[in-house]
Amino acid sequence: MLDRNKIYTYADYLALDDDVVLEVINGEVINMSPPPTPKHQDVVDELTAEFKMFLRDKECRAFSSPMDVCLFADEGTKAADIQNWVQPDLMVICDSTKIKDNNIIGAPDLIVEVLSPSTARNDRWIKLKSYEEAGVKEYWIVDPYNMSVEVYIVDRHAFKQTKVFGKDDDLTGEIFTELKIDLKNIFKS
Repeated sequence: MLDRNKIYTYADYLALDDDVVLEVINGEVINMSPPPTPKHQDVVDELTAEFKMFLRDKECRAFSSPMDVCLFADEGTKAADIQNWVQPDLMVICDSTKIKDNNIIGAPDLIVEVLSPSTARNDRWIKLKSYEEAGVKEYWIVDPYNMSVEVYIVDRHAFKQTKVFGKDDDLTGEIFTELKIDLKNIFKS
């Protein structure tokens, strides 16, 4: 059993059983993820497929969860010194040096979180702030229940919501302006 009052490092996490999935901000466990719902996973899979196709001949790469992202780490950071790691539902990395054998070191360029009732608070507040501080350039919050996508970009070192898309819209981002996603294909009911 995990001690919720303990400050965890990435080294502590790596010593746990492989089936333990944690997200930790400032050493504090913010999420012990239960398995996703079919609706949640379907949205993640559809978005991942869209990004994989779009990025096929480009330098950037898309990854979906589970994949550890050590947000504030760099090449020389020891696991015992890392106190912030997450497993975003989907991320895009354009700097290949951040992609390691077992994790991602540093902030992705774009992160997508698909809301679940158990994670919505963390995704909207705690993770948004951490992603902002880590230097994520664009953040999407996808609500599969209200069939909407909120797009945030960094403006003067802080995230600013720039767009909200509904289920009948074509989603376009800020980093990948040529990417267009028909949300009817994502939010199948």
